[in-house]
Amino acid sequence: MCGIVGVFLKNPDRKAELGGLLAGMLAQMTERGPDSAGFAIYGEPAPHGAFKATLFHPDPTFDWPSLEAQLDREFGLAAEPRRRGSHRIVTVRARAETMRDWLTRHHPTVRPMGFGERIELFKEKGRPDEVIHSFDLASAAGTHALGHTRMATESAVTTEHSHPFSTGVDLCLVHNGSLSNHNRMRQFLRRRGIHFTTDNDSEVAAGYLSWRMNEGASLKEALEAGLKDLDGFYTFAVGTRDGFAILRDPIACKPAVMGETDDWVAMATEYRAISTLPGADRATIWEPRAATVYSWERQ
Repeated sequence: MCGIVGVFLKNPDRKAELGGLLAGMLAQMTERGPDSAGFAIYGEPAPHGAFKATLFHPDPTFDWPSLEAQLDREFGLAAEPRRRGSHRIVTVRARAETMRDWLTRHHPTVRPMGFGERIELFKEKGRPDEVIHSFDLASAAGTHALGHTRMATESAVTTEHSHPFSTGVDLCLVHNGSLSNHNRMRQFLRRRGIHFTTDNDSEVAAGYLSWRMNEGASLKEALEAGLKDLDGFYTFAVGTRDGFAILRDPIACKPAVMGETDDWVAMATEYRAISTLPGADRATIWEPRAATVYSWERQ
């Protein structure tokens, strides 16, 4: 089951509406994934030379001020930390790998959800409408966003296994489907420096794209290569710092629909999610073709 949604704003004057648009779409996917939900927002960039890290701890009483003070002493904070739901957004002057290694040594129970100049990534257990409310998604602003609702069919209901998955700077992926060669691919990618935190096959897909792009491929090229290397059935929606892309496997057995107007382009598992967007009645609507990459990029 599961439900995925994504929206890319072609009209920069609508940035303030992004969170509300995504919230309306994501709520329509509740029945497809009632166990947990997550979303990634690409908003304003961090100050030059700094990166935003979205952090999560399962204990609601965790001492965030103490951790933030340590991060400030170790790396330097470039902005005031912010809270959104059960997550914390800190802006640090450190590379992703450096900060991840430091957290592993000093705070192994703190989980980095996303890291980059623009990405802020959140996920939590519970019904999607409750998650949307707890994170105040409607107030988020930005240029593009992805969301996912999960029905846990092969693992426990946990925040760790919820989507989106982020394995590279400013890159995240949501996935509807299943990969059959993810264990072998995970071993291959680990030998090439890709870090994984769960046994979820979707995280392997995100890691594969990170590896390909680290090797110099564009997002479109990385997805096209995945058609040969990733076995299984899937619909991927992927976000990068400036881009947004959709890909279905060569059989295209998982549902997907897309829509586009002068103001936005959107993708969802079901049309009813796109129908919540302004101007949807005048949008060009189509089903994305199998083994075809659809991508857009912010200029």
